[in-house]
Amino acid sequence: MTDISVLEGMLNTLCPMHVILSKTGHIEHAGPALNKLLPQDNLIGMRFLELLQVKRPNIGPSMEDLRGTGGMKLHLKLRCPPCTEMKGVLVPLPEDAGFGPPGGAVVNLSFGISVIDAVRDFSLTSADFAATDLTVEMLYLVEAKSAAMAESHKLNMRLQGAKIAAEEQAFTDTLTGLKNRRAMDHIMERLVQSEQDFALMNLDLDFFKAVNDNMGHAAGDHVLQHVARLMVDEIRGNDTVIRTGGDEFVLIFNNLSDRKILAEIAGRLIAKLEHPIPFNGQECKISASIGSTLSCDYKSPDIDRMMQDADVALYAAKDRGRGCHVIYDVGLWHIGQGEQTC
Repeated sequence: MTDISVLEGMLNTLCPMHVILSKTGHIEHAGPALNKLLPQDNLIGMRFLELLQVKRPNIGPSMEDLRGTGGMKLHLKLRCPPCTEMKGVLVPLPEDAGFGPPGGAVVNLSFGISVIDAVRDFSLTSADFAATDLTVEMLYLVEAKSAAMAESHKLNMRLQGAKIAAEEQAFTDTLTGLKNRRAMDHIMERLVQSEQDFALMNLDLDFFKAVNDNMGHAAGDHVLQHVARLMVDEIRGNDTVIRTGGDEFVLIFNNLSDRKILAEIAGRLIAKLEHPIPFNGQECKISASIGSTLSCDYKSPDIDRMMQDADVALYAAKDRGRGCHVIYDVGLWHIGQGEQTC
């Protein structure tokens, strides 16, 4: 085996991504990893500076200029796509070395920080790096980190989903599927902060206690579920129905400031709720009393004040014989003096 063959064999093992250059700067031998980078090109005989651009240090185009960088850290870039950034160090070969091309050089190459992209772009494996190259360990660490981050992302997604489900459950009435009082506070606060007009309707079922007393709680639950579905079907998609407790409900209508429209909605709800509700061969008969307020009637809407005024209007509706709707008038302070729809 010739001296050059011994040198090539040693370099192939110690630094798989190297080139041996002739005195004129042409490639006489390329390591197996470098050949894997450019399998479509015959690197032998190619001029090194036509394959790679030396970005730093700034040098001239000759082999003598390149040899003058011996021992320096070279910043290089492949001239062909994907124009990968590389690092390198050159060792000049003396004229009388007795091995390798006289006056030539050996250049050992690596990827530096761009190694992750290079592994992806050129399908490299650990076999393409020297056994002592810390790049291999770094790749394992990157892979482990990526796997850990992927698992962490999955866990975070599951936790986020569980959090959303828990919050949704915390804001939902289990019997009817409607929003509950806790959710109402958030919705009302958001509406007040947004400064958009809205209407608040306080609805209480009439004769519901008689259903529970005479037909049992199963019938009462059935009625509440039926009422919930009926109200949800009657409102718009951006409105909200809330069960605040027992047979009491609050309906919130976004961007509603017209008393006539509010009265029409209340009239339809009362009419539909007065239809008998079948249950186990019997009929549950109820009605509804409703008290309403409009945020536009307040100089500065206050949630507690609006709820109190809606309660006042509701009791006025009850006093007038039930099955009625009363809109609270902020200019009138006596129960029973609001606008009535029966």
